Amino acid sequence: MSEKAMRSVVEGPTKMTPSEAFVETLVANNVTTMFGIMGSAFMDAMDIFAPAGIRMIPVVHEQGAAHMADGYSRVSGNHGVVIGQNGPGISNCVTAIAAAYWAHSPVVIVTPETGTTTMGLGGFQECNQLPMFQEFTKYQGHVTHPSRMAEYTGRCFDRAMSEMGPTQLNIPRDYFYGEVTCEIPKPARLDRGPGGENSLNEAADILAEAKFPVIISGGGVVMADGLEECKALAERLGAPVVNSYLHNDSFPASHPHWCGPLGYQGSKAAMKLLAQADVVIALGSRLGPFGTLPQHGLDYWPKTAKIIQIDADHKMLGLVKKISVGICGDAKAAAVALTERLTGRTLACDANTAERIAVMKQEQDAWEKELDEWTHEKDAFSLDMIDQNAKETPFSGGEYLHPRQVLRELEKAMPEDVMVSTDIGNINSIANSYLRFEKPRSFFAAMSFGNCGYAFPTIIGAKMAAPERPAVSYAGDGAWGMSLMETMTCVRHNIPVTAVVFHNRQWGAEKKNQVDFYNRRFVAGELDNESFAEIARAMGAEGVTVDRLEDVGPALQSAIDKQMNEGKTTVIEIMCTQELGDPFRRDALSTPVRFLDKYKDYV
Repeated sequence: MSEKAMRSVVEGPTKMTPSEAFVETLVANNVTTMFGIMGSAFMDAMDIFAPAGIRMIPVVHEQGAAHMADGYSRVSGNHGVVIGQNGPGISNCVTAIAAAYWAHSPVVIVTPETGTTTMGLGGFQECNQLPMFQEFTKYQGHVTHPSRMAEYTGRCFDRAMSEMGPTQLNIPRDYFYGEVTCEIPKPARLDRGPGGENSLNEAADILAEAKFPVIISGGGVVMADGLEECKALAERLGAPVVNSYLHNDSFPASHPHWCGPLGYQGSKAAMKLLAQADVVIALGSRLGPFGTLPQHGLDYWPKTAKIIQIDADHKMLGLVKKISVGICGDAKAAAVALTERLTGRTLACDANTAERIAVMKQEQDAWEKELDEWTHEKDAFSLDMIDQNAKETPFSGGEYLHPRQVLRELEKAMPEDVMVSTDIGNINSIANSYLRFEKPRSFFAAMSFGNCGYAFPTIIGAKMAAPERPAVSYAGDGAWGMSLMETMTCVRHNIPVTAVVFHNRQWGAEKKNQVDFYNRRFVAGELDNESFAEIARAMGAEGVTVDRLEDVGPALQSAIDKQMNEGKTTVIEIMCTQELGDPFRRDALSTPVRFLDKYKDYV
């Protein structure tokens, strides 16, 4: 059967099984890849995935499958699809769907459930599957009759795109069977506009009076494929552009107006320039609270600046920060509309463009110099640990490496077209200072949900969506322990990626809090691990241990070469010191107060 024949969709009312209606609707929505673990609950539909041109990627754990669907959607701009057995298979996905929710990823999770004839009797693998996803989905479709299978399936795919977030398709397992007459719905996609005329005109008037405008380029710019339009607006205004937190791919790092990311371990240049703004344009950003916290000792959010916020979701406008104008619109279209309104108009900022660009360059150069010289953390604990690590040297001629030096070397070795995912944790968060990108859909992080075990399966999904691009994940040894089993997925199904593991034998972010707030009383923070490189080799992948700084860049380049030219997955285990960056949540902690006598010494 030809690929064209396999991917064609029946038209008009047609007699079919509900399984066929489900699969035909997937085909209509251009689904070619799904992630999950096979189960009896959906076996009738799974039996016809292959002739429909759909590849099912069997994973090791369903959380990994949902992360893969997230990565796939974030790279492709289309749906990611995950499916699993009713009950435990589905409940394993909750954490990853929550991560996809905060990344605004159009993931569709298909949740077959207990059959209608035994529902409510407490049968095998039975649970109420809608409430567990209620908080993390934009829409929940529950198939109420086999004849409505195509209708609900199509609606879940449409709503995932229109709402830009996960949706759930819940199907009683007995509803896959039988005979129905239905019509496969055609996908409906919104044509998003730039926003209301009045709000756009008001924003243009504010910008015309701005003397130091700054643009925050957010995830909405990436999702709208609006980098070129953001560049045009920045160039018309002569404005610095800063990336919103964990959206380092929302503006090209080679552009002279790029100043780096905000948020935890972000760019001092970005923060210092934002602090000078009299007008801030938040383009495609919800201005999340964690992404605008003080950092590096800088309380950089401008207190008197006028804020123009542009977001496709009207509920985000003014939610976190007080704004002067809110524009409910597509980031790309809004950038075009504002640029058109400013073209040919005399702007207050035109008078000092050269001066502003010089300030940009000065701050950028100062930050790059600081990063070059910032070879290790300088607090007392980190210095103690550096000294202790130097005495251990368990490797033949090797040494424990400073994380910041490692991150700088990895940055230098990255190919231009690379995709990078980062996990949660101390070293991974510090990587925010060093990761730069030239094109969108290149950087993936767990966003506001901040769950461990995110990066590796997400980059596997990203690689499935863009096999022609190099794919690299970052994880600490704690997060890696939650996801390393998906190495077997890469080997089994020929999905080559490169995993960088920072092996520092600790839960670093939490340990930093114990240093700063709990008098170095270390509880449950130590991780004694075997060699992750050896474990990778046992799984059939390549495994490399790096314990010399000069080997970091070559190791990454070699692994990417094997990924792209030999189809091999490589785990690069980098032996790092136990020095620690700034506390991850200084805003959420304080020095403890104890009242009971037996705890008085624990302050």
